[in-house]
Amino acid sequence: MKLLIVEDDDKTARALAGGLRSEGFSVSLARTGEEGLSLLTAEAFDLVLLDWMLPGRDGIAVLRTLRARSVTTPVLLLTARDTVDDRVLGFESGADDYLIKPFAFAELIARVRALLRRAPATEPLRRRLADLSLDLETRTVFRGERRVELTSREFDLLAYLLRQPGQVVTREMLAKDVWRETKRVTPLDNVIDVHIAHLRRKIDDGRATTLIQTVRGVGFVLREEPRE
Repeated sequence: MKLLIVEDDDKTARALAGGLRSEGFSVSLARTGEEGLSLLTAEAFDLVLLDWMLPGRDGIAVLRTLRARSVTTPVLLLTARDTVDDRVLGFESGADDYLIKPFAFAELIARVRALLRRAPATEPLRRRLADLSLDLETRTVFRGERRVELTSREFDLLAYLLRQPGQVVTREMLAKDVWRETKRVTPLDNVIDVHIAHLRRKIDDGRATTLIQTVRGVGFVLREEPRE
């Protein structure tokens, strides 16, 4: 198993790396949030141990960037911040677990193994359906030989649909998992419908078959159908 530690304190980073390697893990180190994001773009990891208080881009910003890029690698957030509000912020930003400093190494190992047991297989960087291809690493999309230019939100929306082709995705699921806005007073239905309409035009216009289908009263599904 390959782990990434993002920790700016040299003593802590070396202690964690040494302990984890003694438990049989392969470990890489990053000292800043930017370095961590760079490594996560270049390599696949099974789990990230992420310090909250990093210089520059802190752990919460790193988390939000990862989840906005549809990276699903499990993240264990390490921090001395222990209020309920802090923990809620960590989880809402995309953390899978939260460990308060100082902690016993035995507890860290137990939490790492628990996360790895429930983690899905590493997500493939490239996805296809019919003649549609999407690359999570380069954030590019092609329909046949033609490159499709998408906004960041449109890309995340399409990537989400491509994770579950043939399965209906509701607007509530999209609001929670793509927009990550669960506390809005008003629903995001209209915003989602506008983005789906823009995405459909870019993906399906001029094609003999369509890929983005509306399931009336329920949501949307990605499947190939002949144009009516």
